[in-house]
Amino acid sequence: MGLFNFFTQEIAMDLGTANTLIIHNEEIVVNEPSIVALNRNNPKEVLAVGKRALLMHEKTHESIRTVRPLRDGVIADFNAAELMIREMIKMIYPKKPLFPPSWRMMICIPSSITEVEKRAVRDSAEQAGAKEVYLLHEPMAAAIGIGIDVEEPVGNMIIDIGGGTTGITVIALAGIVCDQSIRIAGDEFTADIMEALRRYHSLLIGERTAEQIKIQLGAAMKDLDNPPDDLPVNGRDLVTGIPKQIMVSYQEIAEALDKSIFKIEEAILKALETTPPELASDIYRRGLYLTGGGALLRGLDKRLNQKIKLPVHIADDPLKSVVRGTGIALKHYQRFPFIMR
Repeated sequence: MGLFNFFTQEIAMDLGTANTLIIHNEEIVVNEPSIVALNRNNPKEVLAVGKRALLMHEKTHESIRTVRPLRDGVIADFNAAELMIREMIKMIYPKKPLFPPSWRMMICIPSSITEVEKRAVRDSAEQAGAKEVYLLHEPMAAAIGIGIDVEEPVGNMIIDIGGGTTGITVIALAGIVCDQSIRIAGDEFTADIMEALRRYHSLLIGERTAEQIKIQLGAAMKDLDNPPDDLPVNGRDLVTGIPKQIMVSYQEIAEALDKSIFKIEEAILKALETTPPELASDIYRRGLYLTGGGALLRGLDKRLNQKIKLPVHIADDPLKSVVRGTGIALKHYQRFPFIMR
């Protein structure tokens, strides 16, 4: 068994709709967008993955197609997901090792996932070369990554706003007590921005441009303490068909995102309604924990605080808290009862 352990390497993976992060030897070694560029004539041939594939996205000719294998937090394209995982694992060792290791892999999954979707994640990992696959619910991983002791008898509410889904979960005693999951998150925000510019400026922009606007101007409120500067945005005029440039302010983006953020607020209130009273009193004392890329929206904590009247804490590095928690759980995988083997 000792020899087997010598060749077994452990990796923790946050397989996200927008980004995939991998921890190996307690370091984040891969942090890439979840996208892969494939040859149309030979679907098994990977041309690029991650950042290089993202540069090709929406700029391809008929021989290349870019695929985002995950939609709404689950695998939508099995073949592309397997190829993407395989290529990202290769990034851990830029030089090919003499003896390829067998992988012990822990992967994060949304808490609202079905058995079929769970099977797809497990199969993709096994096809990509994993000998042992463990699955872990994202809210649990996020809680561990934030530094919460998930095993104590205290209620904590974790709001994970990812790329495809927003998970609102109450955790106590190393288990999930209440769980609300809505398919409104980063991708929906990007679509809202594209729609707003089309409607109010007759400007057609692509997904990548909308993503950049979201990162640079994304706001949940129209009055921020230190607002970002207006941003020049290029696209195609829908009236004349000629490329043009407009200036966009953060207030416009806040207005565009307002409806989606309102739905997230409603889901949080719904989750609080179903929380047992003893846990509700813990949440009143401890507040809500925000994590995931959506937690980076300017003023979101303030807006939620005004609506829900509870303290809102943003995780130190919201994009990486899930993968950090997965790394910790993998290290102590015998200890935690909630890890799915």
